Amino acid sequence: MGKFKVLGTAITYYKKNDQDYISLTDMLKAKDGDFFISDWLRNRNTVEFLGIWERVYNPDFNYGEFALIKSQAGLNNYKISVKEWVEKTNAIGLKATAGRYGGTYTHKDIAFEFGMWISAEFKIYLIKEFQRLKEDENN
Repeated sequence: MGKFKVLGTAITYYKKNDQDYISLTDMLKAKDGDFFISDWLRNRNTVEFLGIWERVYNPDFNYGEFALIKSQAGLNNYKISVKEWVEKTNAIGLKATAGRYGGTYTHKDIAFEFGMWISAEFKIYLIKEFQRLKEDENN
């Protein structure tokens, strides 16, 4: 586990199986107002992005369940949690964890996409700071 800062917000990350996962829970602290990860997950563009990402990186992705979720995404009464998304689709890009370091973590590719939901400026600095962190680790 490590931390880096984006526009004054401390963001936790960790590495697993040579892949970087970034805390969406921490990133959400940079957004004004009461927003939740489930609000982002109900967006049709988000669901399409996640489905494509999983198709590229996850051979065990459940396309049948994904198709059902995608057909409902964006409707006013549609809501899904990270836990439900993972259970129904067998997704590997998002992880909801409990405990001391709990929260929602996601693969860096998806975290960068989530950054745009916070703001364009946040996304740019997220990418910039994360790349700087990785360069520091490599040196």
